[in-house]
Amino acid sequence: MKKILLLSDTHGYIDDDILKYAQQADEVWHAGDIGDLKVTDAIKKIKPIKGVYGNIDNAKIRVEFPENNRFNCENVAVWITHIGGYPNAYNTRVRDAIRANPPKLFISGHSHILKVMPDNKLNLLHMNPGAVGKHGFHKSRTMLRFTIDGDKIENLEVIEFPNRYPKH
Repeated sequence: MKKILLLSDTHGYIDDDILKYAQQADEVWHAGDIGDLKVTDAIKKIKPIKGVYGNIDNAKIRVEFPENNRFNCENVAVWITHIGGYPNAYNTRVRDAIRANPPKLFISGHSHILKVMPDNKLNLLHMNPGAVGKHGFHKSRTMLRFTIDGDKIENLEVIEFPNRYPKH
């Protein structure tokens, strides 16, 4: 069993609250718009990280992280990409590949809107953890955590920081 912390759209922001939750996970996954490698470097010091670059990420980040990251976690095929869309409205860049070889778990960021929904046609689960950074139109900062046990995705929790502008 693996405990996963899923975050996105940090836009260069990292704080002790995020790192506290990272410490409790086995792996941290970042769905893009990292904003600054200091974010992923801070996480890497405490836990393994998998991620992708987003549309605001610079060349240094794009060297370190791919546009698409497909891998298996336990017995779950995972695909992370920043701009992926949603079931019945996938981004044209990924739509045909998802249909041809659907993962069990499809993760994207970009929208700053937390959303978890099944795609019953492709038998997959879509997750977007919202945004945990301070930049953007979102009213609260959010992340997701869950476990993967064999082929099961379980114990899904929303982590919400109601104040978008924490005191620091």
